[in-house]
Amino acid sequence: MRDTRLDKLANVIVNYSTSLKKGDLVRITGEPIAMPLLEAIYEHAIKIGAHPFLKSSPDTLQQIFFEHASDEQLAYVSPLAVNEVETIDVSIGLWAETNTKALSRVDPTKQGKASSARKPIFKTFMDRAALPDGDPKKLRWCGTLYPTQSSAQDAEMSLREYEDFVFKAGHLDKDDPVAEWKKIQACQQKVVDYLQGKKEIHFQTANGTDLRVNVSGGTWINCCGKENFPDGEVFTGPTLDAPDGGVNGIVRYSFPAVHNGREVHDIELTFERGRVVDAKASKGLDFLIKMLDQDPGARSLGEIAIGTNYAITDYSKNTLFDEKIGGTFHAAVGAGYPESGNNNESGLHWDMVCDLRTGAGGGTITVDGEVISRDGKFVFDGWPGR
Repeated sequence: MRDTRLDKLANVIVNYSTSLKKGDLVRITGEPIAMPLLEAIYEHAIKIGAHPFLKSSPDTLQQIFFEHASDEQLAYVSPLAVNEVETIDVSIGLWAETNTKALSRVDPTKQGKASSARKPIFKTFMDRAALPDGDPKKLRWCGTLYPTQSSAQDAEMSLREYEDFVFKAGHLDKDDPVAEWKKIQACQQKVVDYLQGKKEIHFQTANGTDLRVNVSGGTWINCCGKENFPDGEVFTGPTLDAPDGGVNGIVRYSFPAVHNGREVHDIELTFERGRVVDAKASKGLDFLIKMLDQDPGARSLGEIAIGTNYAITDYSKNTLFDEKIGGTFHAAVGAGYPESGNNNESGLHWDMVCDLRTGAGGGTITVDGEVISRDGKFVFDGWPGR
């Protein structure tokens, strides 16, 4: 018998996050270990009258690919993959790694080549996702996580503890999770309404972060469980064509940043006129540099965001959760989301998280001269966490 929380999660993703409807062609992807959730989503999709197709392959295939692929194979873009992302109506993806460190010894140059080669597919995905609701070509999507022993070990929890952590973060412990996310949507909209039209957001922390981001040309997005699940953030795209380049200053990230199974510790990035001009790290610097150098857009900032999910309090070495922690902000080098006003193109999109809470030394978010968050807590009543 399936964990009843998996059926709750499947219901939320199908009926709320992606608004799946009769006749939709929906791609469902995930590793075989996630089969209980894959089956639940498939079942919900069939009952709605959609046309689901399941893609499930072990993560060991990716290991084999990077071990043996030639340069030609690394750069190859399958026309089937192109057609798929051009054709599907909905994409539902599950992350369920059985070994989160499986790619940690892969040559980062190979990873960079493969990532850069897939840039056209990534761009098509992003462009279709950015289309307005109601457009017949719009792609609806959602990504979520299926708890595994490997992810639990990364979070330093037992599997049972990690399952509780995952489901609580998505409010699946509530009787009506969809109703809860609709409340969150309304609460976060207050933040979005305030931020929209502002010119500059300034982040300062006790550990030395002093970053100014021009957001005058951006559109703030309310992330309330539609595309990531769990969710809980508001974000926009930096205005990179501003006279000052849009992003200037230093950011020192609080947590190790994880990408393709590799951890990079104590990252410090210096931005000048919108681009990373200096990068430091105490561990994984070579990998960081290779990712930043994979294509011309990788050193620009594609996203700036504020975490608003105060049900997530612990760092777990999983960006899906860590970037949502209430009282943090995160910035992504690489590709931007067109719907946010940022059209930076790259095969990279790497979110890195900075803690503003008292336990990390504290910090502030200042918008056009007004402090809106101090030590990880919003100052205005009615905002998330208040």
